[in-house]
Amino acid sequence: MQLPPSDEALFPDLEPPTPSPSPPAFPGAGVRLDVLVALPAHSPLSMAPLPYLHDTALPPGTLVRVPLGAREVLGIVWDEAADMPGTEVAPEAIRPVRTALTDLPPLNAHWRQLIAFTGRYYQRSPGEVALSALPPQLRDLDAVQLGRRLRKLQATATAQPPDTPASVPPPLTPQQQQALQALETSGEGAGGQAPRPCLLFGSTGSGKTEVYLHAVARALAATPQAQVLVLVPEINLTPQLQARFADRFPQERIAALHSGLTPAQRLQHWLAAHTGVARIVLGTRMAVLASIPHLQLVVVDEEHDPSYKQQEGARYSARDLAIYRAHHQQARVLLGSATPSLESWYQSRPAEGDEPAGRYLRLAMPERIGAAPLPRVRLVDMAHAPRGAVFSPLLLEAIGTRAARGEQTLVLLNRRGYAPVLHCPDCGWKSECPHCSAYRVFHKADRTLRCHHCGYTERVPRACPVCGNLDIRTLGQGTERLEESLAEHLQALRRADGAPLAIARIDADTTRHAGALEAQLARVHSGDVDVLVGTQIIAKGHDFRRVTLVAALNPDGALFSSDFRAPERLFALLMQAGGRAGRDAALVRPDTPAELWVQTQFPTHPLFAALRAHDYPAFAARQLEERHDAGLPPYSHHALVRAESRSQEAAQGFLRTAAEACGELAAATGVYCYPAVPMTPQRVANQERAQMLLESPNRAALQHFLHHFSQMLHAHRDRAILRWAIDVDPLAI
Repeated sequence: MQLPPSDEALFPDLEPPTPSPSPPAFPGAGVRLDVLVALPAHSPLSMAPLPYLHDTALPPGTLVRVPLGAREVLGIVWDEAADMPGTEVAPEAIRPVRTALTDLPPLNAHWRQLIAFTGRYYQRSPGEVALSALPPQLRDLDAVQLGRRLRKLQATATAQPPDTPASVPPPLTPQQQQALQALETSGEGAGGQAPRPCLLFGSTGSGKTEVYLHAVARALAATPQAQVLVLVPEINLTPQLQARFADRFPQERIAALHSGLTPAQRLQHWLAAHTGVARIVLGTRMAVLASIPHLQLVVVDEEHDPSYKQQEGARYSARDLAIYRAHHQQARVLLGSATPSLESWYQSRPAEGDEPAGRYLRLAMPERIGAAPLPRVRLVDMAHAPRGAVFSPLLLEAIGTRAARGEQTLVLLNRRGYAPVLHCPDCGWKSECPHCSAYRVFHKADRTLRCHHCGYTERVPRACPVCGNLDIRTLGQGTERLEESLAEHLQALRRADGAPLAIARIDADTTRHAGALEAQLARVHSGDVDVLVGTQIIAKGHDFRRVTLVAALNPDGALFSSDFRAPERLFALLMQAGGRAGRDAALVRPDTPAELWVQTQFPTHPLFAALRAHDYPAFAARQLEERHDAGLPPYSHHALVRAESRSQEAAQGFLRTAAEACGELAAATGVYCYPAVPMTPQRVANQERAQMLLESPNRAALQHFLHHFSQMLHAHRDRAILRWAIDVDPLAI
């Protein structure tokens, strides 16, 4: 999704809701306040604030504790600026506010506008979005407890900062200087217009992070109260980026916001950002909804990454909300990637013929720092390899050669576990999950069969549960089995010091415990690991200085996927993984350059031709041409409506009935409703899942239709439907 410049441009054909009147006074009872609270997603009261009474008028954005049924919940005083009508309640039924948390500065109008837009665009209740954006511990604090934490925060803010000298930044290359200059001038326009979003298209190792650091330094120096927001796609990238920022800005308080924090840590960092004590805010997608009142710059690193799309609750895109938020706060926004999303690439297109230029400014940094060449791509045709072979003999030889020179290898397989399936060759039994239409994965370390969808786990049977055959076999490869196979193939090889090769694995299984990922990465950076096996966790953003060889195994599934975005994700993953190799020019020899090996059954596929040339523009041009011919995003706009029930017929029938009720509106607005179909996997945790795809060439028309379609879903829901949700701008279909 690429957001238009304003709400009005997004919804030109929608009449704005009637704003709430000014809070009336009730004689002897106080002042009416509209308060936003978190209600169930499909409650009829969830789309508007609820009325409460207080002794005095409170400014919008004030946090309050209010009664809701038999409970006491946290709420936010709302205002008419949110364009949401208040709920009509008889005066005698309005209940009083229990506590007003007036020690905390109110959440400002920019934040409230962001929350209102997020709920409106992604078809969720504003209360759900607003309260999910606040730290959970804030819901349990009273005024005294909150005041104590604020005083402690203020004490640390006024304390003398440590006398630590800032690290000396390396000299900028000409292309880095040009990118920074273009970013500075992106906001120079007439009429006080917001700065243009900038897309930093830089090859892996070109120094994008250094551009971020300089941009942050300039933003902080421009205004004493200025704050910046830096987004990363994965939690595991936050510590290393935080260390670099702390090294460069030792006098600044840095707040980190991600789901890996404890509730107390998350509250502490959120308060630091909200009060302006922390001028640098780092985080994953949740940080885009944090209260940052003096925002001047937003940086979105690896902007193409699908991790920026929330998959539960309010299914927002943090990248897109960052662009919207920066526009309304008159802040600069910098999107960075070596493989930009096709939507961002299209929006940064130059003017050509009659077609106008995109709304983004494209900044290019094609050269690596230190004249280190990009890795050479080598395609290995596995169609000529022995049946069942996992590694090419030449690849094993290359790994041994580089390990003997003290260099490291990354082996990428985007599938964790030992094997995807256990099966019986006699009767055909397979390790299916009894609760999902999927197979349980064999994990050898703890001898379990584990479903990666519902979590159902049980011990591996000693024999086939159907026929009793003791010879149960594995099908396919996972990272756990890959690590074991590599150890067998490389056991005779030695390092330069004569020691056997050290193999490590990084995936979701080996990094579940706190500190495990940091410990594994420290081993890699210190040179204690010769071969690192892992999933896509190791392919993003890491600066492995000793890695000169990356091997990607079995990537062919994405080449012929039914998901039209699969080739884009595969190309980005391979380019990003290859970018980990050869980042230190001193280790790369002319006779043995850094390499990316790809083992594939289809080496002549056009995707690999663009990969060998490191030609993302050619790949993007081909993909955009195909999408234009097929009418796919960014040339059209999608929404997915999902429903879950105990039966597939009920789930599909529910979606079909709602679509039929909106048939005339769909025809009038140009929205096409595809037939309801089962999702993949069809059943998860004994719940049948169905989906319906909605498509329109016009975003405003689709939004208008979704507003009415949501009402029909409310009206036609019955007990057979367990839950339903609307996913606007979905990334997986």
